[in-house]
Amino acid sequence: MRLWLAEALFGFVLLVGCSILIAQWVGGSGWSWVPGWFADDPWLLPVGVGVLTTPFLVAEPFVRYAVHRWELSGDVVYTRSGFLTREWVFVPVSRIQTVDKAQGWVERLLGLATLEIRTASHAGSSTIKGLDYTVAAGLAEELAHRAEQLRDDAT
Repeated sequence: MRLWLAEALFGFVLLVGCSILIAQWVGGSGWSWVPGWFADDPWLLPVGVGVLTTPFLVAEPFVRYAVHRWELSGDVVYTRSGFLTREWVFVPVSRIQTVDKAQGWVERLLGLATLEIRTASHAGSSTIKGLDYTVAAGLAEELAHRAEQLRDDAT
């Protein structure tokens, strides 16, 4: 949840910050093509952007946390993710080719990682975001070990 909250906060600050810069630029330039109401009150842009994006800042991390799930059971990895659209993926462990851990700079600051499970089919691959780094490392090792065992059994 911390990851999605940090990403939402970063996006909010970026949008409001850029709107403040645009408002100052338009307000001080005296452009004639800018509508009069906006040229007279350029502060309306950052206020409007802030008001419109605050619900997303508040709701998005909680909704993402509520729908983002994963489970390793037997020989299948099940993942569910999505914000506006939901995606359910079942990855047979025997089909796993690589298991990678990745960390963006926000994840590294928070001690989190993303686990990327890849199969030969792009549609069968899956990503699990926001895992604790030690959990991601342990899960990657366990999946690689299980995949090796199942492939050996299948041949």
